[in-house]
Amino acid sequence: MLRIEYTYWLIAAFLFYVAWRNLRDGQGSRAAFWLLLGLLFAGGDYVLAQQKAGNSLPAQGAGAMVIALALLAPRLRRHAHVDSVSTEQRLASALRLGHTLFMPALLIPLVTLVVALFGAHLSVAGHALFATPQMTLTGLALACVIALFAAAYVARAPLHQGLSEGRRLLDAIGWAALLPLLLAALGEVFTQSGVGAAIAALANAILPEGSAVACLLVFALGMVLFTVIMGNAFAAFPVMMAGIGLPLLIQQYGAHPAILGAMGMLCGYCGTLLTPMAADYNLVPAALLELRSPYGVIRAQFWSAVMIFVATFIMMWLLVFR
Repeated sequence: MLRIEYTYWLIAAFLFYVAWRNLRDGQGSRAAFWLLLGLLFAGGDYVLAQQKAGNSLPAQGAGAMVIALALLAPRLRRHAHVDSVSTEQRLASALRLGHTLFMPALLIPLVTLVVALFGAHLSVAGHALFATPQMTLTGLALACVIALFAAAYVARAPLHQGLSEGRRLLDAIGWAALLPLLLAALGEVFTQSGVGAAIAALANAILPEGSAVACLLVFALGMVLFTVIMGNAFAAFPVMMAGIGLPLLIQQYGAHPAILGAMGMLCGYCGTLLTPMAADYNLVPAALLELRSPYGVIRAQFWSAVMIFVATFIMMWLLVFR
């Protein structure tokens, strides 16, 4: 049975490979960073099991490794990799392969969707092929492995070249590769610590009585602001919905829940365009394209974000109270 734990172990194995390659190239700080991260991925189940058994030492060790990652992150300066394939060879290969290059990339969402829809019904010798918890993520990991083999077949390239290119991209992204993990945890921390209730109390104290439009504007701007802070509209949404959306807009002013939720998320996506915390959208492209400024993508998107927000708020104001 394929379980989500196998995905974490596979990621850990790749991180160990990246650490080994960096150590071989004399990049000690990079090697230590990816090695520690690999240990955290590989040992997560052990830490949780020991903590459940009453032994807190492994959890404290994991916390120390997280602190070490933060200390090592500033040392991950960009450095040049020796490409296994020259620029001329890449161009010639791209022209030869044409649109077949998209096949491995399209396999990732396709296989993931198949597992998500039909994984519960797949079995081998009477045993389920996929464990039910987090089946979609397990399918995503399987899809990436299949895509790696498909890319090697399509490009007629050795499999280890794909691993080398993955290492090159991960080193180019650097510490920003961790931001999605950290931001997901931050959203949960905000929700559990009662930030939504604090926002509700503050809104009740500041907003004028009976002003639904002012409340709606605070909700929309709050979605943008919290997305900028947390880098993820999905993390901002439960905070703003618990603080303003549900108790004030829906229960007090009768706002339509579906319209408020959908268009509120779109307001949050405007914040995604404006923040370096959304690393996979803004910092990673800047690193991969080797832009002079890591914030070049954000500058290019600024006015688009402003115009989308204004249009979204106007439509939300016209529709949400109908």
